[in-house]
Amino acid sequence: MAKLKSVFFCKNCGAESSKWIGKCPSCGEWNTYTEQVITKTSKQNQVLYESEKQFPQKISEVKSKKEGRISTNIGELDRILGGGLVPGSMILIGGEPGIGKSTLALQVALKLQHLKVLYISGEESPQQIKMRAERLSLQNDNCFILSETLLENIFTQTLNVNPDLLIIDSIQTLYSDKIESSAGTVTQVRESAASLLKFAKEKNVPVFLIGHITKDGNLAGPKVLEHIVDTVLQFEGDHNHMYRILRTTKNRFGSTSELGIFEMGEKGLREVTNPSEILITQSDDNLSGTAIASTINGARPLLIEIQALASSAAYGTPQRSSTGFDNRRLGMLLAVLEKRAGFRLAQKDVFLNIAGGIKVDDPAIDLAVIASVLSSNLDLPIDKDVCFAGEVGLTGEIRPVARVDQRISEANKLGFKKIYISKYNSKGLDQSKYKIEIVKVSRVEELFRSLFKKN
Repeated sequence: MAKLKSVFFCKNCGAESSKWIGKCPSCGEWNTYTEQVITKTSKQNQVLYESEKQFPQKISEVKSKKEGRISTNIGELDRILGGGLVPGSMILIGGEPGIGKSTLALQVALKLQHLKVLYISGEESPQQIKMRAERLSLQNDNCFILSETLLENIFTQTLNVNPDLLIIDSIQTLYSDKIESSAGTVTQVRESAASLLKFAKEKNVPVFLIGHITKDGNLAGPKVLEHIVDTVLQFEGDHNHMYRILRTTKNRFGSTSELGIFEMGEKGLREVTNPSEILITQSDDNLSGTAIASTINGARPLLIEIQALASSAAYGTPQRSSTGFDNRRLGMLLAVLEKRAGFRLAQKDVFLNIAGGIKVDDPAIDLAVIASVLSSNLDLPIDKDVCFAGEVGLTGEIRPVARVDQRISEANKLGFKKIYISKYNSKGLDQSKYKIEIVKVSRVEELFRSLFKKN
């Protein structure tokens, strides 16, 4: 009988140690080492997928070829991937349970009619997947379903089917007989992902991996999993709302700042081609404390609604709370308003919310943030056909922002009549091609006088 021994692995980076360590020497994280019992005779470093041997060659002798991307027939997904699937790439999709990861993967599998797709599920039976496919009202005779968790069997069936796309749902359910630990452990996840990567690169087949997330919102498994894959997509959304947001946190073949928006319905995920319409509240009431900001996420301009509430502090210490916006930056903007514009906000609670449940870190929405705070503080509404695009500095100046022409064009397209920008953004700006009125301001005080001078 093989002897058993305990080995400790770091959940964050996958580092191995013969004893428990409080602080990982590799990644510096605390209390991340977990114990795993393995057999002393097992080979931890043996390859699960035997790939062809490679030999060094001069870079001048490497034959370069430009391969076209594979369209998923889902426009939002193609855009955030950088134009489609790259052959031989590995894509990791993470998100909370029930957010729509499996639905999105199945829609990709069923919409690729011209490709042979192998969908491997370790969490559902073929009958359950068939029921979801019927709900999506999609059919693809080139889509093969396999319910399996043993990695050796998966490679055997994959080589038999020879698919053009491989989907794994999920990576935490896979395990190998060659590794003496349970599925979902650091060793199993790391080695399974590494073997699938070798398969993807050798066979030039794109691989979709679905991954779980921890209670902190991070991808479950070792951090090395994110380093192995080529692209990491994060699925976000509130179960109480129908909209889902797909973010790119890593992409070796495209931008990492792209954003895709989907609507969850009875027939699966539907693309939202004009997100500005859903991010702005459609209301006839002209209420105080709201302002529209023109922001850019990746290559896409968006108009979002900023909501603010300023009221007297009821419990002594004023509260500063924001949803979808950096709380520290909110504190900085409130300090600028108090110091440079003379507004006494130190004894008031200030709450900020970005409508639609999205998170924005674009400094160009600073102007809309202070406009909404001033509107709520004075209880004076801002016209619904006015929007803002500008960064606020510590001295109270309105700083220019990048790609202001795209921001103005988006506001002009959606029927806004006036947009506030920095006067330093006017260089090279052709105002004649816009119907929208462009108001240039240089200081916070100018913005206040221009917005509320009629009141």
